[in-house]
Amino acid sequence: MKKHLLLALTFVATLSLSSCHSIKVMTDYDPSVSFDNYNTYAFYKKGIDQVQVSDLDKRRILVAVENSLQNKGFKAVESPQILVNIFTKEEAKVDVFNNNTFGGAWGMGWGWGWNPWMWPGMGMRNTTVSTSAQGRLYIDFIDANSKKLLWQGSGEGVLEPQSDPIKKQEVIQKFVDQILAAYPPQKK
Repeated sequence: MKKHLLLALTFVATLSLSSCHSIKVMTDYDPSVSFDNYNTYAFYKKGIDQVQVSDLDKRRILVAVENSLQNKGFKAVESPQILVNIFTKEEAKVDVFNNNTFGGAWGMGWGWGWNPWMWPGMGMRNTTVSTSAQGRLYIDFIDANSKKLLWQGSGEGVLEPQSDPIKKQEVIQKFVDQILAAYPPQKK
């Protein structure tokens, strides 16, 4: 019984881990800035209008950023300290897999010992081409007065097509949360 339970738990853990996609997060910032002084934001309309994604996905990204910032104690205001900008990049990724096999199978005849009807199998080549979209989301924090870039976070990962809008929002929220987890930067 314990063996079956252990196998079932291993299967569930493997399944849940395989459904997670890794996101590579990178950040850059101005080390002379005291980020503790910033607690209000607004979206940088001029930059966001230029983002080249569908209007639905743009709204999903903005809602995700808004949720993450509010969870960090930021407030959206008319005259903010930080302007938040986003932009995206996408590139196609093509993977080609060549699987060569050499026949290890033998035909069987009848009788004992050497058999004249035993033949080596034929080698086969199997080529598989896979395409996916590698996407990157950038989130910029710009000082509202000086218009200088203070902090930039980016996340890169494989974009899986989602037909369910609720699932799509959840995936985008996780993506944004992982990027903004690195804000504010920790001084070394």
